[in-house]
Amino acid sequence: MRFTKMAAGAISLLAVAAAPAAAQTTITIGTVNNSDMIRMQGLTNVFEEAHPDIKVNWVTLEENILRQRVTTDIATGGGQFDIMTIGTYEVPIWAKQDWLKPLDDLGENYDYDDLIPAIRSALSVDGTLYAAPFYAESVLTLYRKDLFEKAGLEMPEQPTWDFIAEAAEKVTDKDAGVYGICLRGKPGWGENMGFLGNMARSFGANYFNADWQPQFESEGWKEAITLYVDLMTKYGPPGAASNGFNENLSLFSQGKCGMWMDASVAASFVTDPDQSQVPDQVGFAPAPCGVENCPNDGFNWLWAWSLAVPASSEKADAAQTFIGWATSKEYLELVAEKEGWANVPPGTRTSLYENPNYTEAADFADATMNAIEHADPSPTDDKPYYGLQFAAIPEFQGLGTAVGQQMAAALSGSTSVDQALAAAQQIATREMTRGGYIK
Repeated sequence: MRFTKMAAGAISLLAVAAAPAAAQTTITIGTVNNSDMIRMQGLTNVFEEAHPDIKVNWVTLEENILRQRVTTDIATGGGQFDIMTIGTYEVPIWAKQDWLKPLDDLGENYDYDDLIPAIRSALSVDGTLYAAPFYAESVLTLYRKDLFEKAGLEMPEQPTWDFIAEAAEKVTDKDAGVYGICLRGKPGWGENMGFLGNMARSFGANYFNADWQPQFESEGWKEAITLYVDLMTKYGPPGAASNGFNENLSLFSQGKCGMWMDASVAASFVTDPDQSQVPDQVGFAPAPCGVENCPNDGFNWLWAWSLAVPASSEKADAAQTFIGWATSKEYLELVAEKEGWANVPPGTRTSLYENPNYTEAADFADATMNAIEHADPSPTDDKPYYGLQFAAIPEFQGLGTAVGQQMAAALSGSTSVDQALAAAQQIATREMTRGGYIK
């Protein structure tokens, strides 16, 4: 009888050993090659250890290429990605096309209500969240306090473009490899046009007027682009027409830029001693004004790099499990533990800005939150579209990139500002007529 029990036990153990392991679901994420997402990839093992039934495959791409790939994939139902990294431009358009799955199962402890209202609203349609932000941003003026002090300058509480031009001249020292100002030049609707659309707004111009007529030959656009080209030609780094966010981040971090107007998310990188050569010399101010009386909401933009599940994915449950982890309060605490509070992805959760551990470590926290809270992308009487640095219509992606190429040509000197704006006006008028916006 004893032998029989032992044999039965051995057979049972063999059966367990021979049984297949629990099925593992592999999800593929298409994402952008910025520091926050590279950091997230480095922490993927923490997620996989907690969820051994899910394996994460990353496809990391340069920003312009990512936009092209995910747009093509979702429009054709290609199913290449289970999670896409998209922004506040795509969400309202794609959700209305039923191209995205609603994010209604991000976990019992996710705390949807903790998402900053402006960001949650930008990523929702009819009250339903279609993408979850892993970081959000507005725009700031970053500047070198030591160079300003040396030049006898003091950054105003609200800078103007006239002041920026004066400061760019005074802090430029090309013999020392210091350029007065660094701005985006790389063409793309989310690259140079993200900045230039916002700069034109500061001179009172929009992409389209209330009747959807393109405004590239308006006085505001002419003032903005003329000043932009003048500043970058005189005081900017060489090859500026090829520089996007990442390239300017590198230049600023190396101490080669006196000022840089760009996404507020840059603040944590340029103040990190492990990533920046000038971490203690960076000051922060709002985006500059071009008009005489700067409005109360300034000239900010609103953006959130976010994670969404395309309708074509057959692994939505696993995808939402990952998104729930990657955009949670717990993930922020994980980054703080590994990298320090100043390096936590910014702009997504109210509780982060109520946490003294963060606000004491990140001296840019108040400036970032203020810029986000004073960025209203809603349509207005003179602006019929949703968006600030972009126009949330399907045609804008192609139109904005084509116009961006014209602006890069003006910056590189291969065409004049007037010629570039005339070409932009012609491109936009053709596309808006084709789209039925104007007759």
